[in-house]
Amino acid sequence: MIKEFDFDLSAHNTFRMKVKCACFIEYNSIEELESLPWDELPKPVKHIGGGSNLLFTSDFPGTILHSAIRHVKYIDLGLDEVPVLAGSGVKWDALVEELCGHGLWGAENLSLIPGEVGAAAVQNIGAYGVEFKDIVKGVSCYDIQERRRCKFTVNECGYGYRESMFKEAADRYIITSVLLRLSRSPRPRLEYKGLAGIDASSPASIREAVIGIRRTKLPDPEDLGSAGSFFKNPVISATDFLRIIQAAGEENVPHYVLDGGMIKVPAAWLIDRCGFKGEKEGGAAVYEKQPLVIVNATGSASPGDVLELERRIIASVHARFGVTLHPEVEHIP
Repeated sequence: MIKEFDFDLSAHNTFRMKVKCACFIEYNSIEELESLPWDELPKPVKHIGGGSNLLFTSDFPGTILHSAIRHVKYIDLGLDEVPVLAGSGVKWDALVEELCGHGLWGAENLSLIPGEVGAAAVQNIGAYGVEFKDIVKGVSCYDIQERRRCKFTVNECGYGYRESMFKEAADRYIITSVLLRLSRSPRPRLEYKGLAGIDASSPASIREAVIGIRRTKLPDPEDLGSAGSFFKNPVISATDFLRIIQAAGEENVPHYVLDGGMIKVPAAWLIDRCGFKGEKEGGAAVYEKQPLVIVNATGSASPGDVLELERRIIASVHARFGVTLHPEVEHIP
């Protein structure tokens, strides 16, 4: 176990915000997690994964917890479905690469998403027509309030678009592992138009195509600090969508019709139409290749730079289209 005070969090958030926490603890097992002196830890207590979907808005006054539980276990029963148990501290894309290398289907569309397994379960990550909920069977947790281990089936996790029960109860449950269900049989998901015509002969070939697409649109966190897609795609009524068409003066507004008649509109398109691609605020900027992404352009952007750019984007989109964007990135504190 690692325990440090007045800890620099720069390496634990992909935005590379230069912030500190009062206490940082990295544990290697559930037993170490259970043994923590919970009542004595500086408050509040916050658990993070790879820091790829969050923005520290200032120094954190409490305790940051991080999992180093990194086991991957295959439960091979000789059936078509292959359960895989992965620790919460496993890097998500490394796991996807491993699964594809074994010829197992299900996770390939979620390639190159940064972060760790535990955070993927909290966020219900999704890309190219697949969400985390589509391949998870169960989630194991530690209940901070009751100081006990517990498990939840996928139906109990409350998964929705970038939502889960774990986001709503972030102060209570810490995910320790997830049970995934992969398939030996080919199950390519190619509904996303960018995947049309690709080599879908194996999970690895689809993974390669997905990586190629992502690299043309999103910055590599190793090269340019960001938290990936900053805003959620708004889901609106048909009436609100008509108002967007009228405000844009365009008939071919990109959109996706969901069950129930609601319509999802790409936030990137709305932001782009408001002229924000490449826009700067201090050391922060809207990524020139993808307006859905805010980047630490200079490497020294402050949380205030990012927050002000976020505010300007939300205000501009609302003023023109009457739609309020909501951040996908979690703001801490």
